[in-house]
Formats: sequence, structure tokens, C-alpha cells
Amino acid sequence: MKELMNKKKFTNFFKNPMVFIVLIFVIWMIFFDTNSLIIHNELSNDINKLNNQKKYFTNEINKDKSELKLLQTDSGLEKYAREKLFMKKENEDIFLIEYDTLRKNEE
Repeated sequence: MKELMNKKKFTNFFKNPMVFIVLIFVIWMIFFDTNSLIIHNELSNDINKLNNQKKYFTNEINKDKSELKLLQTDSGLEKYAREKLFMKKENEDIFLIEYDTLRKNEE
């Protein structure tokens, strides 16, 4: 008998129009609204990705600024030209040693 009473209470609870309206409202807000929980989660992920990109590019800008300071001096400019552009002075020989090929040959 108690089980029957509990079932009636349970069904009566869902027959109540306010419960039905609140349930529809919650479902609408979670899935279908323009500010839904799903869209909010996607936007939060996008914000996190953009913040990570911002940190990366800020670090790259700082590296470029420090390299630019080095290039403004004569010794830094000469070092850059020798290491990156493989330039040399007259009567000078340059030997390039590639470490990756030496390791592959040893194995």
C-alpha cells in the first residue's frame, strides 16, 4: 500500500504544471539557449587556447627583442652573420659540423 502511495506522490509531482515548466526551462537553458552551458564551455576552452597563444607570442617577442639588442652591436652583428648566414672574412675557411649525421653513423 505504501508503495502505491509513493508512486502516486511521484506521479503527482510530475503532473504539477510548475514542475513541468521548471524542467522544460532547465533543459532549455542547458542545451538550446544562446548562453547554454555547452556554448559557455566551448567559449571557455577557446579563451584558454587564446591565452596560451598570447603567452607563447609574448615569449617570442621578448626573444626577438633580446636578439635585436644583440644585432645593434658590431660584435653581435658579426656573430649573427657567421652563425646564421654562414658568412666569413677573407682568407678564412669555415667547417660545418652536423651532429645529427655523426650520431646516426655511430649507431
